[in-house]
Amino acid sequence: MLWVKSFHIVFVVSWFAGLFYLPRIFVNLAMVEPGSVAERDRLLAMAAKLLRFTTMLAVPALGLGFWLWLGYGIGQGPGNGWLHAKLAVVTAVVLYHACCALLLRGFAAGTNRRGHRWFRWFNELPVLLLLAAVVLVVVKPF
Repeated sequence: MLWVKSFHIVFVVSWFAGLFYLPRIFVNLAMVEPGSVAERDRLLAMAAKLLRFTTMLAVPALGLGFWLWLGYGIGQGPGNGWLHAKLAVVTAVVLYHACCALLLRGFAAGTNRRGHRWFRWFNELPVLLLLAAVVLVVVKPF
């Protein structure tokens, strides 16, 4: 089980690295001057590749997490409230990832109406989600 846990941590860290950087590309996309087609296309290509790569990292992270969940028990009984809270955080991370895909689609279609400041704040969400997940797993506050 320790091998599974080790690979789970590696894939989660890698997944989050992509989730930390993808919105930074969105910040740059939101700042592209109208008419800068080459810059816009380059950033769109970078974001699309990073999203694909990040998605490929999310799949084993989630799969290995599910394996651990089954291996250590489903979280029944007292003292497992932290696990349910962590599953809520994981759900939020998956939704954030999906939101990134939708935002990228909006940039590609030219329908984005959000400014670079909004994306700077949006970029902080995965930091908070990672912090919550780590505290829940290590401290097990409830």
